Amino acid sequence: MLNQQLDDLISIARSRRATRHFKQQQLPDGLLDQLLDAARWAPSGYNLQPTHWVVLTKSNGRIPLQKACMGQKQITEAPAVVVFTGDKNVARNHFDAVIENDRRAGAIGSEYELLLRKYVPMAFGTGPLRLGWIAKALGPPLLRYFAPVPNIPAVHRRYWLTKQVTLSAMVFMLAATAAGLATCPMEGFDETRVRRILGIPRSFVPVLVIAVGYASDQNMIKTRLPLNDLIHREQW
Repeated sequence: MLNQQLDDLISIARSRRATRHFKQQQLPDGLLDQLLDAARWAPSGYNLQPTHWVVLTKSNGRIPLQKACMGQKQITEAPAVVVFTGDKNVARNHFDAVIENDRRAGAIGSEYELLLRKYVPMAFGTGPLRLGWIAKALGPPLLRYFAPVPNIPAVHRRYWLTKQVTLSAMVFMLAATAAGLATCPMEGFDETRVRRILGIPRSFVPVLVIAVGYASDQNMIKTRLPLNDLIHREQW
């Protein structure tokens, strides 16, 4: 059973393709929400779940978005487009709710909760007048001479958010492939225009725009470099 599940997942991963042309065929009711629900279960740092989605299914409302996405035709060809965004203030907006949900479900104990309550504010806080941000920006390069220091989300917030959001986006695309759909992830867009067109708050970062629907592309062949060219075992 486990081998079959792995085989199924590998088959889905290998058959996923970015398609640039879509059929004029609407998605079944509820299917898009199922895909987003799958994406909701992607992992995220501290389980903060910073990913929010802007879902567009009305074609006439996507014309301005197409212009902001460098005129890419799949924006209006596909029956749906999802803009994946990340919340820069997620530690403030989600932390208490996440802790409460995890505690209620028995997913965390009191000891781990105390650790989270200590380290999450430390990782994301910028302090009064952003003095904490300055300390966190200047301190790690010096501390690394003495001990390992991770990238701190308070300083590298966009980098941290991009990692979290793309994890969710990958789950979404694999789920779409499993449902017989095609997707096209796009990072070629004017972020400021996309935010303005869709009314996305400034505290959210648009990371990816993904068109989803039924592919009309005929040639969906894709290659990958040999596995052994990419693996570095034990050490680079």
